[in-house]
Amino acid sequence: MYAKAFFEDLAFDSVTVAPYMGKDSVEPFLAFKNKHTIMLALTSNEGAFDFQTKNVEGKELYKQVLETSKSWKNAKNLMYVVGATKAEYFADIRKIITNSFLLVPGVGAQGGNLQEVCKYGMTTENVGLLINSSRGIIYASQDEDFAQEAANKAQELQKQMEVILSKS
Repeated sequence: MYAKAFFEDLAFDSVTVAPYMGKDSVEPFLAFKNKHTIMLALTSNEGAFDFQTKNVEGKELYKQVLETSKSWKNAKNLMYVVGATKAEYFADIRKIITNSFLLVPGVGAQGGNLQEVCKYGMTTENVGLLINSSRGIIYASQDEDFAQEAANKAQELQKQMEVILSKS
């Protein structure tokens, strides 16, 4: 019913879910064609280290989440949240989910490095990254020039992405 509410009643194109309730809670979202379920894998916040990187039976929990979710029905409709502040993890993540799209928060105010994320996270097939910078843009200024400063920050990030894409 949650999946129906978001994707049909509210007409969302995507929704973010946590993996911890397992496939019977996530698969209903995956059943919707032309919709994307974005599952938390390795988030950009400091608290990610509380659970997501803990070893469980010899493997980090976020890796188990990635590997297990690949076997779920309609897993091709999954995207994953992987924080830009964890760029050093992207190479291992891409070994598990080679062509899945990643929603990447944390570029900008949280300190994520766009170049490092792209170096280890981009795919040759479809780029595979949806980069997000919220605080770096919305807190660009607290003065009357907010709109212009926010636009400047967004354009600056877009130009950086354009340079990276032109080289790939």
